[in-house]
Amino acid sequence: MAPDPDHGPGRAALFDVDGTLADTNHLHVVAWWEALRQGGHQVPAHAIHRAIGLPGDQLLDHLLGEDRDHAGDERLSHAHDTLYGTFFERLTAHDRAADLLRTLADDDWKVVLVTSAKDRELTALRRAIDADDAITATATSDDVDAGKPAPDPVEHALSLVGVTPDRAVFVGDSVWDMRAASRAGVARVALLCGGIPRADLTEAGATAVYDDPAALLDGLGTSPFAGVPDPDPAPPPGSG
Repeated sequence: MAPDPDHGPGRAALFDVDGTLADTNHLHVVAWWEALRQGGHQVPAHAIHRAIGLPGDQLLDHLLGEDRDHAGDERLSHAHDTLYGTFFERLTAHDRAADLLRTLADDDWKVVLVTSAKDRELTALRRAIDADDAITATATSDDVDAGKPAPDPVEHALSLVGVTPDRAVFVGDSVWDMRAASRAGVARVALLCGGIPRADLTEAGATAVYDDPAALLDGLGTSPFAGVPDPDPAPPPGSG
């Protein structure tokens, strides 16, 4: 990954979307729970919650086992997508999520969304967050061979903006986010607003944990973001 020659080495702020920027995790739980019920599977909601953040095929493997009959997977995924789609017009962002993205973009961070969402779902999420002016790029699980917790989505996101892992920070709300970012060699910030316990996120590799985007925004000055220097610092007085 070569740095952008016009903008120095650059810095990348990588964000998961569901549960991190948008308050959607429990909607996904309900949609998957009902889709699985319709398919004849009884899966506890708490187990589904902990699987949120995985791409759909991996989520089903995680919940139902890899050695099952996969013939019904497409039907289950379609049912989830249909059920979740009924919420599209009512999706909401977490408090100050847009402010956080704009603050970073204004400070010359390249903001990249790293998500398993696609097409209409991603459009609905971006509409809810309402910060398209701050977003440089979007990386989805469709762009890579393996989704989170593999490092591929994070590495792809970095390649989109030409930033090296040591100059990037990943923000997510699931253990899958933390594991993917850790394997990619990126600093990791976890948010509790997705509903996953602090201990689980820390064990998965989070280097800092905040309640939500608002808390991270308030603490940016002492967060892992502060550990990545400005790529174009002002020259000292008299140096020119």
